[in-house]
Amino acid sequence: MTRDLLRAVAVAAATACAASAAWSIDLAEAYRLASERDATIRASRATSEAGRERLPQARASLLPSVSINSSRFKNDLDSKTPNPLVPGQEINNQDRYNSNNDTFVIRQPLFRKALTAQYRSAEAVAADANATLERDEQSLVVRVTGAYFEALLAEDQLELIGLQKAAYAGQVDAATKAFRAGAGTRTDIDDAQARYDLAVAQEVEARENVDLTRRQLQVLIDQPVTTLSKLNVSRMQLTPPAPATTQEWLSLAEAASPELMSARAQVEAARADVDKARSGHYPTLDAVAQVSRSTSENVTRLNTSYYQKQIGVQLTVPIFQGGYVNSQAREALALLERSESRLEELRRDLGVRIHKEFKGVTEGVLKVRALEQAVRSSEQVLVSTRRSFEAGARTRIDILNAEQQAGQARRDLSQARLTYMLSRVRLKALAGGLKVENIDEMNGWLQH
Repeated sequence: MTRDLLRAVAVAAATACAASAAWSIDLAEAYRLASERDATIRASRATSEAGRERLPQARASLLPSVSINSSRFKNDLDSKTPNPLVPGQEINNQDRYNSNNDTFVIRQPLFRKALTAQYRSAEAVAADANATLERDEQSLVVRVTGAYFEALLAEDQLELIGLQKAAYAGQVDAATKAFRAGAGTRTDIDDAQARYDLAVAQEVEARENVDLTRRQLQVLIDQPVTTLSKLNVSRMQLTPPAPATTQEWLSLAEAASPELMSARAQVEAARADVDKARSGHYPTLDAVAQVSRSTSENVTRLNTSYYQKQIGVQLTVPIFQGGYVNSQAREALALLERSESRLEELRRDLGVRIHKEFKGVTEGVLKVRALEQAVRSSEQVLVSTRRSFEAGARTRIDILNAEQQAGQARRDLSQARLTYMLSRVRLKALAGGLKVENIDEMNGWLQH
């Protein structure tokens, strides 16, 4: 009974391990894990949260400030005064007394141009923080999608090279047997062997690429990658971009691109900083209410208590600060020009990238369909070449060339599919229209 129990436990453990190894991660699960664990997006969220706090800080500076000041002192005063009765003689006095003061102050800014400019700057900084986070959230979708499908492509390339290597191995064996039987040549063996050896080398490189791409995905999801859900080609939708022109995509990007929104917010913050710098020339006006209570303020008022209430306004007029304010204004103007130039640079660069990815989608559809036909044609050529070889109209080298052509067409097709999918994701990200729903759509293209 003990042996049977141990055997049953061992079988259950093996089954559990096999089930765990067979568990595969899909694109939606990879994105969920990356959204929770990726260090870059977590840092971006923290940065955005910190940037949004600038707004309540600026708002607080416009509201009343309340403070209490309290002091307690022990005073020890030694004084010397001339003796009026005896010339040249001094009278020494020693006074020991305690003094205290309690002051309650309320201050409300009435006119401070710097504070209103600071508030507008804080609004722009908060908008920049939100736009930057949106950009990084969309970048995460692009990074996860790219890492996932690159890992799938590496697996496909390894599988195709393995199939080609097996075909070459079969040709080496067939050529060797034919040579021994006197129906072949040594050249056939050498040619097949050379192609087989090259396939072995390519397989080693492909295995390294599989490990590398899996590790890249692992960095994003912070979890070991064992098995990935494969692409189901029959579910994959090859559709041209909508809208159908680059100008319409540029219009979408102008309105919704998080990169442009961030750059515009930086320009607005720089403009507010210019006003803030120039406000150094303006006076400030505050309303002040104060209540104070003190005892023994000085040696002439020992044991005397005071209770004082004050309410009024305080005006400060700057006259001369050595050119400091003018220098600050010139600095702020230079930074504003830099922000405006960066905005224009980003707008132009965004147009180039949108054009590139738009072409990647439109031409990707055509390229994938063309390569699908090329794969079918190369496979048909391979079948026809084998039959012609059996009929004596073709050589074994012709078969090897046909197999190589078919394998290359399959690899090119896998690469074209990856390029199409990534261009599609990047195009939507650049225009600010990339959503989690796009992940769900492409996840539906996988085998489940």
